[in-house]
Amino acid sequence: MKTLAVSGYKAHELGIFDQKHQGIYYIKKAIEQRLRAFADEGLEWVIISGQLGVELWTAEVVYQLKDDFPSLQLAVLTPFLQQEDNWQEATKQYYQELLSKADFVDSITKRPYESPAQLRLKNEFIISKAEGLLLLYDEEKIGSPHYYLEVAKKRQQTEDFPVYFITPEDLDLLISDEQSWE
Repeated sequence: MKTLAVSGYKAHELGIFDQKHQGIYYIKKAIEQRLRAFADEGLEWVIISGQLGVELWTAEVVYQLKDDFPSLQLAVLTPFLQQEDNWQEATKQYYQELLSKADFVDSITKRPYESPAQLRLKNEFIISKAEGLLLLYDEEKIGSPHYYLEVAKKRQQTEDFPVYFITPEDLDLLISDEQSWE
């Protein structure tokens, strides 16, 4: 697999309202473990839409992994122009800093937000460009990742399209492993 879309919950869907939240460390660690394994197998591109939460944490992980995998690249395909316009200033700065390091940045619809159809288009476009999907997802907590999953399942009806999950159980296991080493 050369291209992998990565998504998951927005920070607020996880009850995370601060970049210093301890949960972010474990989420990034889980993402890193998965991306490292994929990179070992030849992953070249990670694709995100730049959404706050799991996707931007994924960007941070990709930048860290570039030390070991210099050819690993990040594409940020935003659903519309000026996605960050209504965000708080500190969040905008964080977002712009991460985008400035990306290997490719573009907007799928070349206009500012107009309707939810742009978000649906984003999901369809990104899934069409990827060879697989990694999703931080809890089947018991439907949220924004559900829409990516719907598109991926539709693609699976006609072709091989693997979907990999990071579940709450995976995170619990990671936390307990880390704490047992302390």
